Amino acid sequence: MKFKVYITRKLPLEVIEKLSHIYDLKTWDYEDLPVPREILKEEIKEVDGLFCLLTETIDKEMLQQASKLKVISNMAVGYNNIDVEEATKRGIAVTNTPGVLTETTADLTFALLMGTARRINEAEKFLREGKWKTWSPMLLTGQDINGATLGVIGFGRIGEAVAKRAKGFNMRILYYNRNRKLEKERELEIEYRDLNELLRESDFICILTPYTPQTKNLISYEQFKMMKKDAVLINTSRGGVVNENALYSALANKQIWGAGLDVFEEEPLPVHNQLRELSNVVLTPHIGSASIKTRFKMANLAADNLIQVLSEKTNEYIVNPEYASENR
Repeated sequence: MKFKVYITRKLPLEVIEKLSHIYDLKTWDYEDLPVPREILKEEIKEVDGLFCLLTETIDKEMLQQASKLKVISNMAVGYNNIDVEEATKRGIAVTNTPGVLTETTADLTFALLMGTARRINEAEKFLREGKWKTWSPMLLTGQDINGATLGVIGFGRIGEAVAKRAKGFNMRILYYNRNRKLEKERELEIEYRDLNELLRESDFICILTPYTPQTKNLISYEQFKMMKKDAVLINTSRGGVVNENALYSALANKQIWGAGLDVFEEEPLPVHNQLRELSNVVLTPHIGSASIKTRFKMANLAADNLIQVLSEKTNEYIVNPEYASENR
């Protein structure tokens, strides 16, 4: 008898075909809409494998319905949408898709940095609305990137990739990480700082740390007070790392110069209404990994993860080590 697998979103045909040859497959086929929670609660009751996205909340209540579930394959690097502890208790492996989206997310991070620094969103709106009447010396002036100081909070794969891009702009690079990376300091000529020092010294601050209980609201009211008046904050990690009310206050009161955000505390809605009203913040709808090539790689990796766990009970991308150690 074939294992049953449920996919929570429409995927590329090649990925669907790969899985349908092996499993009894069922898919939520509405590409732009997440599967409703009540439908997923019914579907999860009978499946051995779940292929999901960050848009699905797989919490304790959901997992209580999943009497047969063996693996949750999350098509993302992050997995804070899943109650990993509860999954482990129930003998369910949880996998993610790291690595394949590093360069693409670094591209988007630096694009937000450049777009915010040079006020691209404001300039485009200004032109499209027919407001451009003449050249003016101080019209839509922004911040220089070349030679500025970049602070990277969370120096994993993506943080390193962003630092390499910053080198091309002759930026001085500071970083804060849970563990110092002495080899990378020598290789990339970067400098370690504690968090408060980094916030005080940096012209641009890129947040690239995972979302954990320790990093929730890592950047809040006190941290904004430490930043330069002309600082630019970029967040492409997870929304909850930045307190959005504190960010709004800092931007509205010109406590910092600007921000670029690809992630939010609540996604897709409601994105902080007051933030959307500000001109000094660039907002994108969680498109950090949204290149055609990368999204295909993510989908294929998530499919491969699911296949390997169901066939071998192991996989290098299992994020709950207790499950992994019990099933060696």
